[in-house]
Amino acid sequence: MTGVAALSRPVGTAAGRIAAMAALAVSVAFAHGVHDPGVLCPLRALTDIPCPFCGGTTVFIELGSGHLLRALAANPLVFVGAMVFAVAPLGLGARWRTWKPQVRAWILGTAIVGSGIWQFVRFGIF
Repeated sequence: MTGVAALSRPVGTAAGRIAAMAALAVSVAFAHGVHDPGVLCPLRALTDIPCPFCGGTTVFIELGSGHLLRALAANPLVFVGAMVFAVAPLGLGARWRTWKPQVRAWILGTAIVGSGIWQFVRFGIF
């Protein structure tokens, strides 16, 4: 495949992912509006200490409600991860695969630690 045909498949796949994520976000926002399930994170439910991924559901609730900045504030790591997942078929991550595994692990580890610190600040622990 060359030209437009080669590009249309990744664009279609990315558009499909974005549409599915949008439908999921709107559904989660609606379900949360009808019934608030409370704290979903097992670590936070048991210890009251947030994990680096706390706020992940809130990201999708806020996205589904159309509040991009609130979604970003809930958990930047999950927000950026969702956006990267959505556009991955476009091949924007080709450079990521060229980096050594140690570099990728360092970047991901730093992002997770940063997200954990963000959650501590967000929940008033720091």
